Amino acid sequence: MATLTRRERLRRCYYHEETDRPAVYSRTGYPPDDPTYDRLKAYLHEHAEHMLLWPCGTDGEGTPQSVHEEAYSRSFKRRVTVLHTPRGDLRRTELVGLQGQPGLHESYFIQSPEDAERYLSLPWAAEAGVGDLASFQRAEAQVADRGVVNVSLGLNPAGFVAELCGSETFALMSLTDRALLHALCQRRAEVLSRRIRSVLSLGIGPLFALLGQEYVAPPLHGPHDFVDFNVRYDKPLIDLVHDAGGRVHVHCHGPVATVFDGFLAMGADILHPCEPPPMGDITAAQVRQRARGQLCLDGNIQINRLYEATPDEIRSETRLLIADAFDGGGLIVSASASPYVPGQGEVCLPQYEAMVNAVVHGAERG
Repeated sequence: MATLTRRERLRRCYYHEETDRPAVYSRTGYPPDDPTYDRLKAYLHEHAEHMLLWPCGTDGEGTPQSVHEEAYSRSFKRRVTVLHTPRGDLRRTELVGLQGQPGLHESYFIQSPEDAERYLSLPWAAEAGVGDLASFQRAEAQVADRGVVNVSLGLNPAGFVAELCGSETFALMSLTDRALLHALCQRRAEVLSRRIRSVLSLGIGPLFALLGQEYVAPPLHGPHDFVDFNVRYDKPLIDLVHDAGGRVHVHCHGPVATVFDGFLAMGADILHPCEPPPMGDITAAQVRQRARGQLCLDGNIQINRLYEATPDEIRSETRLLIADAFDGGGLIVSASASPYVPGQGEVCLPQYEAMVNAVVHGAERG
């Protein structure tokens, strides 16, 4: 096969077509304002495939709300968001890092069945902020032949509702008030359905990204819940994209071996990161065997290895991954998460170079 452009190589991964070699990619959630990552960004810009996320709508669904901030500690401030519903206010608090550290959820909008009823009383708002064709075309021009643009749908219905409730409350309500959770999921599914139809009608696509399945997955939830809350609502949304000739990238951490068939059932085209032990429970070889050409693996070098291993070790791990998962297609080599450690960009740079070089110069069909 002739050498493909980075854009065409990624496109073929989405459509389960043969590629000249695996793609290689890194997520881009770098520490903010950190110049130690400048050389890594430049290297990946030049040598790796790119998936640029184009945001489609907002997770607030246009609900009436107010936000204020409070002092909390030297390291964090508290952000308070209040949703104003016809049945009373709902309140969420989160701690926002003042020194570049990740934020922390403190309390959630929905903490009881009564809160769920309050949220469901919110009036439907006209979909706003889905973007326009011109802004999508600018994103396409920005990435050019280096990769593709994914229309980011944000959280799937189950993940969105789990973030409204928090994982503990969601798990408890799945036993005591399951119908209310389904009503919340159905509301979110309708929002996303409208959003997908809207952007498709504008000629935006054909590649989409969806995440959130990990909220209702092992170890907190079993296969039945995964099917009932994820497959049940995600499949119709993915079908909308497929019916328009599009494809969907899904992101889900954790142990997915017992629910892997659910990703096939919902129609996911690319799944990231499919982690092996100890962070997950499925190997690249098992993904290849079970996917049967229906799904492309985006993974699965564990992110800590890019900081802790030697370049030679990363080179060996990458070659083994290719041997296990690449069969003429079906593989995007990537880490399990973005480069994330503040001030450590130069530390991980040699390992990223080894990973990319092992793909670009050393890929062999497994």
